[in-house]
This record gives sequence, structure tokens and C-alpha cells, in this order.
Amino acid sequence: MSRDANADNGMRPALIEAAARLIATEGAAGLKLRRVAEEVGTSTMAIYTYFGGMPELRRAVRQEGFARLATRAEQLGESDDPVADLAGLGLAYYQLAMSNPHLYRAMYMEQPLDATDAAAGSETFDVLVATTQRCIDSERFDTGDARELATQFWAVGHGAITLQMAQLLSPEEALNCLHGAVLNLFIAYGDDRDAARRSLTRSGRRAARLDPEAAPRRP
Repeated sequence: MSRDANADNGMRPALIEAAARLIATEGAAGLKLRRVAEEVGTSTMAIYTYFGGMPELRRAVRQEGFARLATRAEQLGESDDPVADLAGLGLAYYQLAMSNPHLYRAMYMEQPLDATDAAAGSETFDVLVATTQRCIDSERFDTGDARELATQFWAVGHGAITLQMAQLLSPEEALNCLHGAVLNLFIAYGDDRDAARRSLTRSGRRAARLDPEAAPRRP
């Protein structure tokens, strides 16, 4: 790519991807203006042009990751099975991590710049909470604090994802772990075992329709 390509519409996402890759492989300390520019094949001026400086670029990396996650959640939509919808959101997190590992690391495995940066993912988490509340309202889950239950569900998913990303679990092992853990979690939340199994099957089929390449290969 030419160093005069600052006007190229692909420059901004290319800079974000390069920054995410450096953060993921070298940590935030490895994110330098010149390094990012060299990764993309442009000048450091492009970073100022599109972001205003390095802090803004770091913010843009996390914002891009959460925007992609929000898009996946919107594609899932809502069905008449809120438990399947909740499981589908968990798959959306998994699929985002596997298809965008550098972005995922920047989103969830690096310290945010400040409170505003830390709140970048609040909207996607609120979707998780709202879907958990629908499970409670439909009486699939026992009455409880939807935010607390959603946090537990989120933490289970993140744990399996990070173990796979660290190559401590194979993809098959991570998916088996997630399937079993989520099933047990839903039952602990009050759902019927057979109903929970059916909902997990529905969520997997929907994921396959939306993203055949990223969908988990489970029966």
C-alpha cells in the first residue's frame, strides 16, 4: 500500500487491525506510532489524520471489537426461546474471538485507558443481561438478579475462550467444555435439563445458518 494512501477508505480499518495485532502480540507497550504505520505501509501522519493520536487509536480498537460483537448480536435477533437466544449470544462471543483473536485480546485482556474506555462494552453486556432477564420472565430460569447470572455466564464463556486461545484446550475441547458448562449453568439457574438441551441445539443451528464457517461443529 502506498504511503500516499491516507485517503483510501481501507486505511482506517487497516490501522485498527495493525494496532490490535501489536497489542495482542506485544502488549500495549508495543503500540508505537511508527510500528503501526510500518505495519500498514503508511506514514505516522495517517494515525493523526484518522484518530488524532495514539490514545484515540487504542480506543478505536476496542470500539471496533465491540461494534462487531454488537453486529453479531443484532443478526441473532430475538426468538420465542430466550434460553436459545442467550446461548446464541455466548456463541457470538466465541465466534468473535476465533475470527478476530487480536481484537478480542484488546477488548478483554488488556487494561482500558480509563473509565470511559472501560465502559465501551457496556451496551453489548446489557444485551446479555436483558436476554437473561427474558429467561427469568419466561420462567425458564428461577427468579434472580439477571446481571449476576449474566456475569456468571459471561465468565464461563470467557474462561473457555482464553484457554483455547492459549492453546491449553483444543477447539473441540473448548466447545465441549462450553457446552457442558453452559448446560449445567442453565440447569442451576432453574431450567429443565431437556428443555435446556433443546435450546442449546437450536442456538447451534442458528449459528450455523448465520455463519457456517464459524459455527461450532457439534451435533
